[in-house]
Amino acid sequence: MEATGTDEVEKIKSKFMSAWHNMKYSWVLKTKTYFSRNSPVFLLGKCYHFKTEGEYRALHSFQSSSAGISTEISGNVEEFRKDFISRIWLTYREEFPQIKGSALTTDCGWGCTLRTGQMLLAQGLMLHFLGRAWVWPEALAMDSCDSESWPSSTVRKLTASFEASLTAERDPRLLARPPARRDWDGTERRNELYHRKIISWFGDSPLAAFGLHQLIEYGKKSGKMAGDWYGPAVVAHILRKAVEEARDPELQGVTVYVAQDCTVYSSDVIDRQCSLVDSGKAGTKAVIILVPVRLGGERTNTDYLEFVKGILSLEYCVGIIGGRPKQSYYFAGFQDDSLIYMDPHYCQSFVDVSIKDFPLESFHCPSPKKMSFKKMDPSCTIGFYCRTVQDFEKASEEITKMLKSSSKEKYPLFTFVKGHSRDYDFASSPLHEENDLFSEDEKKRLKRFSTEEFVLL
Repeated sequence: MEATGTDEVEKIKSKFMSAWHNMKYSWVLKTKTYFSRNSPVFLLGKCYHFKTEGEYRALHSFQSSSAGISTEISGNVEEFRKDFISRIWLTYREEFPQIKGSALTTDCGWGCTLRTGQMLLAQGLMLHFLGRAWVWPEALAMDSCDSESWPSSTVRKLTASFEASLTAERDPRLLARPPARRDWDGTERRNELYHRKIISWFGDSPLAAFGLHQLIEYGKKSGKMAGDWYGPAVVAHILRKAVEEARDPELQGVTVYVAQDCTVYSSDVIDRQCSLVDSGKAGTKAVIILVPVRLGGERTNTDYLEFVKGILSLEYCVGIIGGRPKQSYYFAGFQDDSLIYMDPHYCQSFVDVSIKDFPLESFHCPSPKKMSFKKMDPSCTIGFYCRTVQDFEKASEEITKMLKSSSKEKYPLFTFVKGHSRDYDFASSPLHEENDLFSEDEKKRLKRFSTEEFVLL
């Protein structure tokens, strides 16, 4: 009887917390975000200008002040909106399958860095399978608001429709659907399949390769449990392990490298790219490079602003995760001295991605947010994607120039070093670990990262 009573108390507590989270995390998309029409806007390597609305501007060249890198200005407000909405947005969810070893069925209040880490990895996979030029055909159907601000009314209606979809009470006016398949050419059909497949890898179920359930299992190896707060450095290592352990054949051509102590060892990266693909077949893997760094001491050093802007102006950048103290965001662009980001602190209902034609709308954000660089927490992780060894060599050269230009009298945020990490008497290469997910050196490093002053809520 006591056990039954305890179960009832837990159920009541769960319902109360669910209602509280719905109220607390339903305000993210309510505030408006304003963009200047007089300054270019950068989004993951693409540049847009809003000065002439409704008209496709001729291509121009923008020279990055930090590295002299050429980037195209390629569109107007609608093109920017379409590009932004096409990025995969992963937020708090509730009522998903219970996390193993806990009673949790939501990550509200503690999972924001895991969610931003998922977005970082998702952008890398989108570059790998879809390319940077891809945009979701239904992106502009998400919202019909004016070009300067996108409120949450559409998303809130869509969220309600997702709940109704569980009982097959779908409103076709709210759930946008792709065009009839017979009108699609082969490339469009392929892109739609990969779009859905990438999202399904991040589903909130124990079987999803990069879902919250799996990431928490890998986090346990570094002493983290469901409900704990995760820092951006720890999440970088968890993502690497998740990709290494992924069994989907489609993912065998991708690997993740995490910089060690703010150092990228070129030979270690190339070894990962040239490792065997698909059970012994020779080939080259694409690599997603994650670099945990600090943008200053207790506060963010504004001297690093130009470098961060330069990084976000590169097409092989997959974003930056970090944010304010007690919060984590996914940064994907900038305008002037403000960073553009997607916010995971929005509670949405569980979507079963194993169902054919599951609704996609809740995985795309209609509302960009802006934050002054000065308000950003120093702890963050920067991500890059390189398809080939040649791409990596080119990227390392360009970023090294940017680092030298931005560091001046300061130490650079991180460095590229030729050779292997073991050549410098640091941690041995983790390429061939078999008995444990994390080596002893990694566990020590992760323990140090886990005590950093970056507490997430």
